[in-house]
Amino acid sequence: MDWGTDLWDQYDIIEKHTLSGLDLVEKYVKFVKERTEIEQNYAKQLRNLSKKYYPKRGSKDETECRVSSFQSFTEILNEMNDYAGQRELVAEDMMMNICIELTKYLQELKQERKTYLLEAKKAQQTLEVSYKQLDSSKKRFEREWREAERSAAYAEKTDQDINATKADVGKAKQQAHMRSRIAEECKNDYAAQLQKCNKEQNQFYFNDMPVIFNKLQDMDERRGQRLADGYVLFSDTEKHVMPIIDKCLEGIHKAGCNVNQRNDSLALVEQHKSGFERPGDIEFEDYSQGINRTSSDSSLSTPKGPLELLGKNRNKKSWLLKKSKPTVTEDFGHLPPEQRRKRLQKKRDEIAKELQKEVDQSEALEKMRDVYEKNPQMGDPASLAPQNSQTAQNIERLRGELAKYETWVAEAGVRGSRLQQRSQSFNNNGANDAYSPDGAQSDEGTPDHSQAIYAEFDDDFEEEEEEEEVEEEEPTVAIGNCTAMYNFPGASEGTISMQEGEVLDVVEEDKGDGWTRVRRTNGDEGYIPTSYVSIALNK
Repeated sequence: MDWGTDLWDQYDIIEKHTLSGLDLVEKYVKFVKERTEIEQNYAKQLRNLSKKYYPKRGSKDETECRVSSFQSFTEILNEMNDYAGQRELVAEDMMMNICIELTKYLQELKQERKTYLLEAKKAQQTLEVSYKQLDSSKKRFEREWREAERSAAYAEKTDQDINATKADVGKAKQQAHMRSRIAEECKNDYAAQLQKCNKEQNQFYFNDMPVIFNKLQDMDERRGQRLADGYVLFSDTEKHVMPIIDKCLEGIHKAGCNVNQRNDSLALVEQHKSGFERPGDIEFEDYSQGINRTSSDSSLSTPKGPLELLGKNRNKKSWLLKKSKPTVTEDFGHLPPEQRRKRLQKKRDEIAKELQKEVDQSEALEKMRDVYEKNPQMGDPASLAPQNSQTAQNIERLRGELAKYETWVAEAGVRGSRLQQRSQSFNNNGANDAYSPDGAQSDEGTPDHSQAIYAEFDDDFEEEEEEEEVEEEEPTVAIGNCTAMYNFPGASEGTISMQEGEVLDVVEEDKGDGWTRVRRTNGDEGYIPTSYVSIALNK
């Protein structure tokens, strides 16, 4: 079945049908284009979202990124960024393979349809001209035949009229004969024109229009198949990225499974363990026995801040909360024992690696010198003397530094074990030795363990505190500002009070201990809880 045979008389239906098919293609192209815009906007929003929550370098969250939960969250953000890339790929493929290709094909179909309709219109106009010529010849034949009949009737009437002359009768017969001959010619012309019109009509209905209709049918079927391919491509484009999207989702699932809170807790201990000993019990001061000790010499002051360590001098600020940081020394004496030991070991290992590198270089220079001595054409051995001298100096310097750090590491290890032994001794025997069986204090008395803990560190900072009292500190440049979200009394030493809504300058970031150093406009400085304020650092 084809349109040329079965729809030979449905020109208007075929024209309307082909037009609606092209309109459907155009509508589908617009639909896919809007879908690509949605995908692009979705991908852009996903990328912005991942970028918004991705940890920035230098931020206070950077140290927390070592925790597995933070690392997993970072992996999730990376996977979401990759997922956004796949959405962009979907949009790009749909635009290139569907929208652009179908739009180009649609223009070709429109031009093809226009050509076929013009051919049909031209064939119809030819047939209409033939119809007009046939009608004209038919009317002429009809007119001339009637004139011939009238002329024949007049000639017969004239011939029977007794009053008519012979000349009149001859003239009437001659006129009738002429009209009859013209009518015959018109008849022949009409017959020829009818034969021609019938031929053109058959050509139109059995050849020209069926061919055109079949071409339109073929065009419409190709249009439908191409549109069906576009439908399939719409799905295949999505399926093409599904394996990668599945990998992104699997990565997010794996990131959740990689969270190990136990290891995070152990890592936190390893990173921030100070090695300090817990303070012992406060001694009982029996004033009835004439013992008059000052509280600063015999007991520990009550902690005034969440980060204050107990010192032997109540009036002396805790070194952890001093406004100015302790001077960084080569032996890392400004650090707590455990952190000092780790830093010393790390520095020692770095020096050892550098020393090994210099030793290897020295051996290589020696081998090169031997080669030059055996083969002078390859080079002058004397040219290696400066490098050998410099390498030897570096080796001596590094060996000295290595021995120095080895001594400090050993010292830090002995000090740490001594503090641990003191802690164990106090926990096992301290409480029983502090008092005699009758309840009175023993003559020897229990030594102040908090003094023992910090005595080694007090000397390191005595000189620094004296210098700070003499010299006037230069104001630290503010690195940002903060707004108080809650009231803070600032009752502890080293802290500063603030009211809700108050704006302060930030002079020192939170180092992971939960405290931030700030300054008022009048110059007062101190520490405040980081969680109590909203901080905006200068970029």
